[in-house]
Amino acid sequence: MDFRLTEDQEMFRQMFAQFAEKEVEPLAEEIDKKEHIPPELLQKAAEQGFFGALVPEEPYYGAGLDTISYLLMLEELAKHCTSTALTMHIHNTLASKPILQFGTDEQKEKYLPDMIMGEKIGAFALTEPDAGSDAASLNTVAVEDGDSYVLNGTKTWVSNGGIAGVYVVFAKTDPDAGSKGITAFIVDGVTPGLKVGGRELTLGVRGASITTIYLDDVRVPKENVLGKVGEGFKVALSTLDFARVAVSAIGLGVAEHAFNEGSRYASERKQFGIEIATKQIIQKYVADAWMQIEGLRYSLYHTAWLADEGERYTAEAAALKVMASQVAFDVANNMLQAHGGYGFIKEYPVERIYRDARAMSIVEGTNEILRVIIASKIFGEYGLKIRP
Repeated sequence: MDFRLTEDQEMFRQMFAQFAEKEVEPLAEEIDKKEHIPPELLQKAAEQGFFGALVPEEPYYGAGLDTISYLLMLEELAKHCTSTALTMHIHNTLASKPILQFGTDEQKEKYLPDMIMGEKIGAFALTEPDAGSDAASLNTVAVEDGDSYVLNGTKTWVSNGGIAGVYVVFAKTDPDAGSKGITAFIVDGVTPGLKVGGRELTLGVRGASITTIYLDDVRVPKENVLGKVGEGFKVALSTLDFARVAVSAIGLGVAEHAFNEGSRYASERKQFGIEIATKQIIQKYVADAWMQIEGLRYSLYHTAWLADEGERYTAEAAALKVMASQVAFDVANNMLQAHGGYGFIKEYPVERIYRDARAMSIVEGTNEILRVIIASKIFGEYGLKIRP
């Protein structure tokens, strides 16, 4: 494997970095305070092709980014605003990609053009009040009725809820069949009966729109079944494998953001008549952070390579996401400590980065359930079946 970026990938990285520095960075603090991403910023991102990042150039006129270039996009955005990076991730990774992978030609032609232009933002609705890590225990049901399915239930922690025009929704078409009775649906945001609850007031990533949605006799045409009836759990698991790789790129960006703030501060702040960067404990914080970041970077590239090679990478994606969340939080924590008391006030960005970093161990599967996935692979080689 050659971990060097190609000329095209480096060109994309520079483009993403310039956009993030010019358009995202000046708004990052406002996004956190107002808990809202300005539509103007999302429109500029759409004009740059960010909303069609994974969609092929032909025949849909998407950006057609390779996996590494897409991860670079998320990383660069997260180096300035985690909420913006997460919004792009949900749209591309959890909405556009499953439609590309499992959708019919008709579904792709109907939904992808508007999603590429940012006219319809995508969302992913799997989690429920009683079905979080145990995603197979859904209570949302889809009952066949003529040429449609009628959906009833509640979905929680729906990222991009409220701003989405397209939802990928999971419901049970056969409640007695367990995970084999789950079906995925593409649901238009304006479908009668789909109601969006209030935005969750979160500790970090405050600019991301995370809501509950209520499905009250939502009628979805049969042609909107995504994949095959009864194979929705397969759609969800495949989507989440790649999502864990993508969100790890966000974790990398968060760690780099904290590292940049901390190392800059340490080089400028003086105590006892000298820059604190000359103090051994600060050097340890910075050196450890650099090692963690670079180790995460190459783990990210390796897992992305596995995905591109068509290898199974479920356990590797789980391990990568756990690692990314730990690196993001450890680096943010130590860089906040390097700021001393100033790190604990909102005047300095590291306070926001610290709150955002805390979310990384929860999104796309808690670290606890991901460790079960990793253990399942290890003990499966001994013929043992691990259950949560």
